[in-house]
Amino acid sequence: LASGASDGYVRIWEVQTGRLLRSWNISKVVGATTGNDDDDEDGEEKSIGSVAKAVVALEWNPNRSHHCMLAAVGKCAVVIATGTGGPDDAELTDALLSSSSECTGDGNNIKNAKAKSSVTWKAISAESVEKEEASSTVPISAFGGSCGPIVALHTNKDVSSVKWHKKGDYFVSVSPKAQAASVLIHQLNKATSQQPFSKNKGGEVQRAIFHPTKPFLFVATKEHIRVYHLVKQAMVKRLLSGCKWISSIDIHPSGDHIIVGSLDRRMVWFDLDLSATPYKTLRYHEKALRHVSFHPRYPLMASASDDGSIHVFHSMVYSDLMRNPLIVPVKVLRGHSVVNKLGVIACAFHPTQPWLFSAGADGKIHLYQDI
Repeated sequence: LASGASDGYVRIWEVQTGRLLRSWNISKVVGATTGNDDDDEDGEEKSIGSVAKAVVALEWNPNRSHHCMLAAVGKCAVVIATGTGGPDDAELTDALLSSSSECTGDGNNIKNAKAKSSVTWKAISAESVEKEEASSTVPISAFGGSCGPIVALHTNKDVSSVKWHKKGDYFVSVSPKAQAASVLIHQLNKATSQQPFSKNKGGEVQRAIFHPTKPFLFVATKEHIRVYHLVKQAMVKRLLSGCKWISSIDIHPSGDHIIVGSLDRRMVWFDLDLSATPYKTLRYHEKALRHVSFHPRYPLMASASDDGSIHVFHSMVYSDLMRNPLIVPVKVLRGHSVVNKLGVIACAFHPTQPWLFSAGADGKIHLYQDI
């Protein structure tokens, strides 16, 4: 299990024992790679040595044989090798990361002219990571492979979310304040980026997520979700959520359904084959929703909220297209305390078990089993 905290650290835990295996001060490492740019607040703050940038998003690579993950810290998206690979996987992961570990930050790796001005790739040297802690680049697995932060992607504005494509090579980063460059698509294998939009439509982008099987990109602004076809480079659909401020989005493993969580307490389910308006709007929480997610294997979904609770739903999607999805509230999980009006910040399902991990503003990570 990986966690990112407001002190700028990314930590890896062993689920069975709760032991802390590795921790990296990503905020400091990123501060070291930015150098002393005049327009870069990070560089100035690090030189004072006071403010750590929080890790606002973190996601494991969904491909089982790629042992790396993405973290969003300040204006950067950082690719971290986890060093957890088996005998074959370690080599595969190193091959995937090889071109990005050679990036110098001169922009020669990016062909797209628009993207070149929006993002620069800078490799992170192992020495700068080892300065913090000597063991932090030693792989967890006995089969070796690289471990620790590999490359930082510096954008012009703060990155709010990062999401992988299901195959684990492409990923999308969102910087809401960056106007046209708010959505950037990156390819790890070739260490290159592209900027799909030339102008910003419909307000600040909050989240972006790939379709698991088709070349679609879902881009959520505060009130709407636009669906773009990446090959045809055209908008396919605009979904009207009826929410005031979308905070999170997740797509069902089948790719036909989407759930959206919003800060005005509602969770909205879209059936993409049905219509552009919500199939169901669920108002079960008392405060803003921070995170919604589907289980990759079981018919379960969860929503985490600032009221300190997590609601688990049974969400059955039938292969028979004539039957509507079945959504049944199953359980309310409590345990996190509310700090500064913030409750549960994130939740994540176990890939194979019906277990749920949650992270709260109280600095605790909970694992709920046998729900």
